[in-house]
Amino acid sequence: MANIQPTEAAFSFNNYSFDTVKLDFSKLADQVSLHLDFTANGIYYENEGRYELRIEFSASPDNDATINAIEIVCNAGFSFQKPIRFQDIPPFFFSNSIAIIFPYIRAFVSTLTIQANHAPIVLPTLNVTPLKDELIKNSLVINGADALSHS
Repeated sequence: MANIQPTEAAFSFNNYSFDTVKLDFSKLADQVSLHLDFTANGIYYENEGRYELRIEFSASPDNDATINAIEIVCNAGFSFQKPIRFQDIPPFFFSNSIAIIFPYIRAFVSTLTIQANHAPIVLPTLNVTPLKDELIKNSLVINGADALSHS
């Protein structure tokens, strides 16, 4: 039997916070079907090997996208074992970082709506992999005094 040594993760999840939260049920009818929207962007501090992920979530009625019942901005911090160039970040990082933070967003939305004494909004389990390409494209790279956008 081979002796398998554990290896360190390529990156670590450091923290998260919900920095913007808006809940407005005043214009929603009961039992309305909601359209869910997610956007992703981030900042990579190349010299530090630190990535700041920003996920924006909103929910609006299917029949009126101008009304956002919920708006949330979640920021999450990740760090790599050592600083690496943006181009050398493994592709799995982008989809995995979103997948790591999604359960926190999901739980927060449910708790927020329950605590507001409304029918809970329970986000379904979603495949967040499609957000990976958007995240890569919308990443800003900061290397010392330089800033490069990948959009």
